[in-house]
Amino acid sequence: MFRKKNRKKHSRAMLSAYSIIMILIILLGILSHVLPKPQYTAAVLEDEASSVEVGPGEWEDEAPAEGLELESSEEGAFEPVVSDEVTDENLSESRMVTNEEVADDEMSNRSSEEVVLEEEATTDGVVSSGEELVAIAKSTEAETFDSLEACEEVYGEEGCAIVDGSGVVGAQLYQILMAPILGFADAIDVCIFVMVLGGFLAIMAKTKALETGIKILVRKMHGKEYLLILLLMFIFSILGTTYGFLEESVGFYVLIAATMFAAGMDPLVGVATILLGAGSGVLGSTINPFATGVAVSAMKDAGIEFNQGTVILIATVLWLTTLAISAFFVVKYAKKVQRDKGSTFLSLREQAMAEKKYGNFLEGKDETEKLTGKQIASLIVFSLAFLVMIVGFIPWGDFGITFFDSWTGWLTGAPLGLWWFYEAALWFLIASIILAIINRQGEHGFVDTFIDGADDMIGVVLIIAVARGASVLMAETALDNYIIYNASNFLATLPEMAFVPLNYLLHVVLSVLVPSSSGLATLSTPIIAPVAANLGYSTNVAAMTIVAANGLVNLITPTCGAIMAGLALAKVDYSTWFKWGIRVVACIAVINIVVLCLFSL
Repeated sequence: MFRKKNRKKHSRAMLSAYSIIMILIILLGILSHVLPKPQYTAAVLEDEASSVEVGPGEWEDEAPAEGLELESSEEGAFEPVVSDEVTDENLSESRMVTNEEVADDEMSNRSSEEVVLEEEATTDGVVSSGEELVAIAKSTEAETFDSLEACEEVYGEEGCAIVDGSGVVGAQLYQILMAPILGFADAIDVCIFVMVLGGFLAIMAKTKALETGIKILVRKMHGKEYLLILLLMFIFSILGTTYGFLEESVGFYVLIAATMFAAGMDPLVGVATILLGAGSGVLGSTINPFATGVAVSAMKDAGIEFNQGTVILIATVLWLTTLAISAFFVVKYAKKVQRDKGSTFLSLREQAMAEKKYGNFLEGKDETEKLTGKQIASLIVFSLAFLVMIVGFIPWGDFGITFFDSWTGWLTGAPLGLWWFYEAALWFLIASIILAIINRQGEHGFVDTFIDGADDMIGVVLIIAVARGASVLMAETALDNYIIYNASNFLATLPEMAFVPLNYLLHVVLSVLVPSSSGLATLSTPIIAPVAANLGYSTNVAAMTIVAANGLVNLITPTCGAIMAGLALAKVDYSTWFKWGIRVVACIAVINIVVLCLFSL
């Protein structure tokens, strides 16, 4: 008889976050060669044309009374007509020729393109070979070219742009390889903040105030840990819906993960509490200027009618329904893990890492354990550091609040409400020094501990940089532009009940590639909102569809730096979060679509 061979079971290792993102970048590069090639036309240089600079002495002896009005001829080309003054409207989308040439009788019967070709083109498409400059507009039907080289022969270097939705520039090998490097440059402010935050947390950890405080908190909250989860999720969601508290939440992952571990759960509960809490608010952004604010502004600039009150109402319903679903799943999982440690989603390796990182929070069950005076002072500084950061990030000016403008800018150079990651980094550096002074760590002790903490964040920084690389490659190849323009043309053929869910799914895909809420709203709203308006569909729903889809994806996408940084800090693998979170995200997506469809009725 044949004997069965004993076969060892090998556990299949999951790909790291770096590999997942790099594979996505490579796939984007391949896709850029599969899709059609773009066409090119003259770039619209509104900023440059509306701010013409003249040489010394020009227009000083006489008023600029010889501008041009632009009248369309029967052939479709604009002809120059003498006007009383030069206005911004005269100058927009223009090329420059001399007054002397415009005055020429023969020149007045020739097209602007013929005039331009006889002049000496500069790198920005502006012609400037005379004494005084006036404007001639491009043809209403601008010529298109199949190659950039052919376009630049007419309009000069950097004077051409891709025709919207016409195609994608094939990514070169160096662009694919450089994407993570350029992603680092694009995210340098976040990276610096994370490294300084690491130094701050290391200084705080050395005081042992945090672990002692968490032990006391867990002891007092015994039997009420789930109320703590719900409270934290609600607070984070308020911060998310008001000003997009997502990347700023990175600093809380270690603290909340340690608290949940000490309460008998696992770090995944801490991750879910922060990410789903803040993410629920961002998904249902009511007054978040970086999401809903950008979308509404884009509609206003495009002349699209909308109702601000309705937008806020839709956002509120999305926010609260998403928060309810998220809280249900988090509390359910937390209870399960607390009853049975073997039900955790963490792998054995992750459990060992959690034990190593957070095990000290379980030690010392002494009921009489108390905080020392220095530890209490350290916790106060720790709390104020995060509180001031939150206040600094909230854009108070967008809400008409100017209280902080005149007296809070002396420390960082920017008043509270205008902070970004550089200011936050400086603030946490100052807080680190204060902690070291309170605990008498000394200059060498402070520097060594701070550097060790920053060093621990290198992995997090690299993840953030690589994640940004996908967005960089998308912009370089115009893949984002191609997808949104062509998808909008398809959506325009659909009834509203099909338009809403497919528009949502479209922006789910786009959000994987463009995770920035403000970036996606800026790119997509000027295209999708007019489509909805022309079809008689709700522009309010269209705007919130973009915001909600982006918020959904930023709960789970590896291209979101906040997710990858938070997971790395909490010592939870991305694959673990994906396996646990995908069910939650799927449920949220279904409810989001139902809500949006109901508001479109």
